[in-house]
Amino acid sequence: MRRRQLLAAGSAAASMPALALDFAPPRAPAAMRVSVDRIIDIATGIRPFRAQGPRIEAERLAGKQVVHHYGHGGSGWSLSWGSAQRALVMIQARARPGERIAVIGAGAIGLTTARTAQQAGYKVRLYAKDRPPRVHSSAATGLWTPDSRIATLEHATEAWRADWEAMARASFKVHQSFLGLPSGPVEWHDGYLVADNGFDAPLPAYAVEPDYPDLADRIADLRPRGKPLEPGEHPFHKAQARRFTQLVFNIPAYQRLLLDDFARDGGEMVQREFRTPRDFARLPEALVVNCTGDGARTLLGDASLTPVRGQTARLVPQPEVDYAVIYRGRNVVALPRRDGLLVAAMGEHDFGSTDLTPDRAHSEDAVRRLGSLFG
Repeated sequence: MRRRQLLAAGSAAASMPALALDFAPPRAPAAMRVSVDRIIDIATGIRPFRAQGPRIEAERLAGKQVVHHYGHGGSGWSLSWGSAQRALVMIQARARPGERIAVIGAGAIGLTTARTAQQAGYKVRLYAKDRPPRVHSSAATGLWTPDSRIATLEHATEAWRADWEAMARASFKVHQSFLGLPSGPVEWHDGYLVADNGFDAPLPAYAVEPDYPDLADRIADLRPRGKPLEPGEHPFHKAQARRFTQLVFNIPAYQRLLLDDFARDGGEMVQREFRTPRDFARLPEALVVNCTGDGARTLLGDASLTPVRGQTARLVPQPEVDYAVIYRGRNVVALPRRDGLLVAAMGEHDFGSTDLTPDRAHSEDAVRRLGSLFG
């Protein structure tokens, strides 16, 4: 376009009626189609909760140098890269880059630890009884929650909190590197915190669970939050809503990407079950990174671990829905993932439970509670 044409176009725009330049009022997003007949899958998994927080330490065990890296509660995917960097420091103190090391476990922590070691120059052989999607990490909701059941309040000293914050920020930075990829392993989504009786009403608590530290303020800049919304600005029936923005993991795509990258960089994967630490002695690698999660309870007899059952229901995907929902006080979380609309709810007896039997009635109740928001 010539300069004269540009000037003419600018003059035409300037002469347009003012009404044409007004912005339309905000519209409520599409309502979720939520009903029990749209449930297409129910998945269960175990969160490896540890009151002291993740175990990231080394010892000599069964004739091997062993670096332990497990016990992330509900924060495995979210905190994985930051804590893997801490484990890497211990690996580097015991093996030189170029050496082959063993990583045990193919969940979120095992995969990210293997990739972190590869990127630091190590050859990695990954041993696992099962591989995705037949691992506990596959049942996670996929919301970035680095503070979910990560430790008890009594263990969260100021030094511990500072260390946790550093890991959370480091992990967040790595997650950003996966944005924009075709498979969408990591995406930003808006969401709504929804409440029937205001946001300051006390929340119900399960008597069997411990008190957890409130860590939200330490990473408030990584979780954008908006002001309360007017009724016409959200799709919910008879509820108050506040908008937030947060990372979401499309877990099947994320797992596949990590496995593909691991293989591309020369990683080997061996299917093997470890029953006692003596099984470490049979490995050809001199250094072993133990990322067995809840499996460490039986493998090592680690009594510091408490299993926490989790269950998610997957509904038919709704591409028009691009927002998450946290229904405050009603124990429901819904996430828009590419493989379906994920609906999660904590059960009263999940803390301390290893029962992996799907409870359809529990998921149906959660779906109905979510559905009530849309009238």
